[in-house]
Amino acid sequence: MANALESVKKYSVIVADSGDLEAIAKYKPRDATTNPSLLLKAAQIDKYRHLVDDAIAHAAKQGGGEAEKTGAFMDELAVNFGCEILKLIDGRVSTEVDATLSFDIEGSIAKAQKFIKLYENKKVPRERILIKLGSTWEGIRAAEQLEKQGIHCNMTLLFSFAQAVASAEAKVTLISPFVGRIYDWYKKSKGVDDIPIAEDPGVASVQRIYDYYKKFDYKTEVMGASFRKVEQIVELCGCDLLTIAPDLLEKLAKADGELAPKLTVEHAKASNPEKIHLDEKAFRWMQNEDAMANDKLSEGIRNFNADAKKLVEFAKKLLAKAA
Repeated sequence: MANALESVKKYSVIVADSGDLEAIAKYKPRDATTNPSLLLKAAQIDKYRHLVDDAIAHAAKQGGGEAEKTGAFMDELAVNFGCEILKLIDGRVSTEVDATLSFDIEGSIAKAQKFIKLYENKKVPRERILIKLGSTWEGIRAAEQLEKQGIHCNMTLLFSFAQAVASAEAKVTLISPFVGRIYDWYKKSKGVDDIPIAEDPGVASVQRIYDYYKKFDYKTEVMGASFRKVEQIVELCGCDLLTIAPDLLEKLAKADGELAPKLTVEHAKASNPEKIHLDEKAFRWMQNEDAMANDKLSEGIRNFNADAKKLVEFAKKLLAKAA
């Protein structure tokens, strides 16, 4: 009998939400995604020290002061881990643009172009890279321009239908709606320990987006992300992609049983959503009206930046020792 992970793989592309190369090799996802907190954790593991040392050597060759060298180290480290991950998977790896650029269109574009150049210098084609950008209005506009340059984007910190619609209209490659963080907000708001899976607002959000995209033939892929429990993954079986942390991948692998897809193109085509268009004013108003999405987007940017700051301090210490 197939286990639940094997069953989900029949209907959805599995993506590893991890910088742990061993976990990626074990569960054999098609794609993988990283962020500063995952990189910081992985960079402190001895077996990955050669990737860190290479980034230090790269940074040491750069001109400028501490800030420039630290930035060079962090960019190279992200790309080094990305390259190692790509040796283990057949698909793509997502590399994240700094949270400080969340409201900076030109800065986001420049950073994405830099990542692509670093990858291409290591003989990795841009088709295997997804640039992760926060789903702000500015992040979506940056992604729209990058897609026209053949640089594919993954919109992260996505909590609202407004963000999903704007991303689809910008023709981005992929979005990552955050199931678990939506669930967390509503659980706290309601003052409860759990929300029944049939009423889970994070699951419902992805179901709505998936149906809307398929109904109106948007090419943007939907990747459910930020899961808190296996049941959420099971309810989204059939979604284009699902990015899952190693602990939940393990639980799925240990669970027996065949699963049927809960999300299907046929069901989406039979749904009856209203098609909408969002300019900047409409987007900002619709986003503002969604208290959960507003709170979680702002919090997510702050938290991603806090994680990046920890990586910066780690980099500074290493570079000081190497000087």
